[in-house]
Amino acid sequence: MENEEKYLVFALCKGRLALKTLELLEEIGIHCEEMKDKNTRKLIFVNEELKLKFFLSKGPDVPTYVEYGAADIGVVGSDIIYEENRRVYEVLDLGFGKCRMCVCGPQSAKELLSHHERIRVATKYPAIAKDYFFNTKNQTVDIIKLNGSVELGPIVGLSDVIVDIVETGSTLRENGLDVLETVCPISARVIVNQVSMRMQNERICAIIDKLREHIAREEETNS
Repeated sequence: MENEEKYLVFALCKGRLALKTLELLEEIGIHCEEMKDKNTRKLIFVNEELKLKFFLSKGPDVPTYVEYGAADIGVVGSDIIYEENRRVYEVLDLGFGKCRMCVCGPQSAKELLSHHERIRVATKYPAIAKDYFFNTKNQTVDIIKLNGSVELGPIVGLSDVIVDIVETGSTLRENGLDVLETVCPISARVIVNQVSMRMQNERICAIIDKLREHIAREEETNS
């Protein structure tokens, strides 16, 4: 049990975010060769030398693992952090995975937004949508939770607008929709368990500082 407590555990969001995170960690000297085996069925990956463990999970589960201490550190999009609203420390913006959370719809819906009319909003992010409309815009709306292609909402008459992540906007344009308002910028963030930040502060802060310094150097080089 004592040996087990020495490991620092990372929860990474599956997909492109995990690949980019692992590249960044390698650039500051943190490697996990086990994760490079595409045929492995392992769920937990270990770097024995540095006493680190890694696992992959679906994005919405990362803050849950971190809040409850199953992971000390997590990397996930800020959209998920805002939506899940877990008790974790958000400590660093990694600067990649950038996009925007937006209110989108047909141009005709712009007037409904400007006049603060009661409208229907389809979204995968009900908490973010509720906070934006109720607290930022002071506009009463009916929020409809969807899990699939929210762009369908205005097209089939389910909703007046949608709240969703926008990267290039090409899917919107192809379906006659536009970005009408920007809710907030989104990017990959590092989150930390509250107890871990106290109990393993030195190790965690050393990693965060290395990441912050590396990101600053990259930004300086690219500016």
